[in-house]
Amino acid sequence: MTSPVAAPTIRPVRPEDVPAVVAMVHELAEYERAPEQCHLTADQLHAALFPAAPALFGHVAVDAADQPMGFALWFLNFSTWAGVHGIYLEDLYVRPAARGTGAGRTLLATLAAICVERGYERLDWWMLHWNPAARFYASIGATPMDEWTPYRLTGPALRELAAQTTPAPTHPAA
Repeated sequence: MTSPVAAPTIRPVRPEDVPAVVAMVHELAEYERAPEQCHLTADQLHAALFPAAPALFGHVAVDAADQPMGFALWFLNFSTWAGVHGIYLEDLYVRPAARGTGAGRTLLATLAAICVERGYERLDWWMLHWNPAARFYASIGATPMDEWTPYRLTGPALRELAAQTTPAPTHPAA
């Protein structure tokens, strides 16, 4: 007989969690059928999460032994129409063995609580249309934003557009 899995604890990412989070990012890339596009390193993630004024934030779901079993990486966005910040969830992932423990729901609930506590009006994320997590997101009241079409500039197109103007001075915090 197996013992029931304890509910996960959610806490901010610590420096010692970075290797596990990077490994899970690579697992997520594999799950999303794009492992060749994932190049994140522990040094890059550490540098993004732990500078004096971070622009990226993270939480982990940990088991009873304080080992990460899932993560959420997020940053602030801003609604010019509402006049307030929100949270953009870049990635949410729970390892297959930890699915069904409440880790994903609790990670999202943690971000929702941060929004409410800080007066942010929304929590946004994107999801691949085939991802079975759509059922889970619908069960918590999330609605797809199908009236908006995401666009992205990258690679040669990004460099080509950048070359068409004189760059403005970069803001030190950017």
